[in-house]
Amino acid sequence: MESLLCDEVWLSSPETDGCCDDHHEPPQKWRSFEIGDGCSKEERYETNVMYLEKESCYLPEPGYVDYLLSNNDLMQSRSRAIQWFIKSRSRLNLSFVTVFNAVNYLDRFISMNHCQGWRYLMVELLSVACLAVASKFTETSAPSLLKIQEDLDYCFQPNTIKRMELTLLQALGWRLDCITTYSFVDLLISNLDSMDSHVLDELSTRVTKVLFGYMIDFQLLKYRPSVVAVSALWCSLEGLMLPSHAHLAHITKLFKHDQKDDVVKCHTTMKSRGEDPLCNIRVCGRPCYWPSSPVTVLLRERIDIYDCQVDLSMFKNIVPAAGSNLESCKKRRKK
Repeated sequence: MESLLCDEVWLSSPETDGCCDDHHEPPQKWRSFEIGDGCSKEERYETNVMYLEKESCYLPEPGYVDYLLSNNDLMQSRSRAIQWFIKSRSRLNLSFVTVFNAVNYLDRFISMNHCQGWRYLMVELLSVACLAVASKFTETSAPSLLKIQEDLDYCFQPNTIKRMELTLLQALGWRLDCITTYSFVDLLISNLDSMDSHVLDELSTRVTKVLFGYMIDFQLLKYRPSVVAVSALWCSLEGLMLPSHAHLAHITKLFKHDQKDDVVKCHTTMKSRGEDPLCNIRVCGRPCYWPSSPVTVLLRERIDIYDCQVDLSMFKNIVPAAGSNLESCKKRRKK
């Protein structure tokens, strides 16, 4: 288990063929785009098309937002987990990609398991597994399980975490190189090549900050990652007093009409949150924002959880790589 996720095997089995498959080329082929790498407009166009085609393969299962709305405890546990991801990024010096991927794994896994047995202990264990797997997949040097678990209410044994990691991996079908809102940042900014480089850098930073703040807002899960990313770019252009409509029209030319409508709705939601989304997003009527001072300065008792105390049978009905998202991808690619 220690060597898991150094590389993701490009899935080409009969179960997944036709979904996340580009002539069986490795995912790094189409995920290597970065600003300033000299890509031509044609290559950027092709990358746009690939991202938009593949993003639906990595969405939570349909009905996930309604499921969270019907389960206040789970909604709050998700909020706390993502706040912990955010803090862990600074504490462990993790990349943004790692945190966005961890949130994606968390949402996809919970959306597959609509059981009534969710306790905060299980969400916390799942969160540790999500961050551990994302770190192994993305980081050059992944932090130890002991370091990862700082600032948590519970302290899980390594064997317990590894069991949860394997359960997570099986449920996700080992599809880990996911498309998130952050996947679109460099691609969107590169389409604004008429701007000065320092303006593009500032814009990229601002878009990333907006997206990072909105990870906690489960209501935005109603929209595709590309829609949320473009909405964040729109807000950022307005925040920097830059013209937006011409740029957005160019970027969204590949969008369907309903997606363009969603950009307007999503942008309206973001505008209503204000400059600091984490301060304004509320879960069950309460702000879901942690103070800036680290919790680690406060002494608190942590509960040691042993392998025998964790029952993973609540996840036994999860079908690996399950669901309508994969099926919809297959159907779309066959058309």
